[in-house]
Amino acid sequence: MSTRLDQLNEFLKESPEDPFLKYAIAAEYLKQEDEREAMVRFESLVQTHPDYVGTYYHLGKLYEKLNNPELAINTYRSGMEIARKSRNFHALGELQGALSFLTDDDDDDF
Repeated sequence: MSTRLDQLNEFLKESPEDPFLKYAIAAEYLKQEDEREAMVRFESLVQTHPDYVGTYYHLGKLYEKLNNPELAINTYRSGMEIARKSRNFHALGELQGALSFLTDDDDDDF
């Protein structure tokens, strides 16, 4: 019986550059509490598909969980920039909300 992760990896073999599949695999590692592998995958996704805005929120939250608030803040801000450029106001709002828990910076209002 194959796991969800096995299935996602099979799909990725068919579409190796699909950012959604890469995201889903990273999220699956996170769900399995393999934070190191999830982080590696999310970081890779940010590098190879920087416009895939959904990655920034989850990577930032993972940095928070791993007690690295500076990386989380930088990740949220990078994601906000991408969200603004793509006019993805839902993602922008989520990133802004996450950032506001870590900073008192009012310059990030949208």
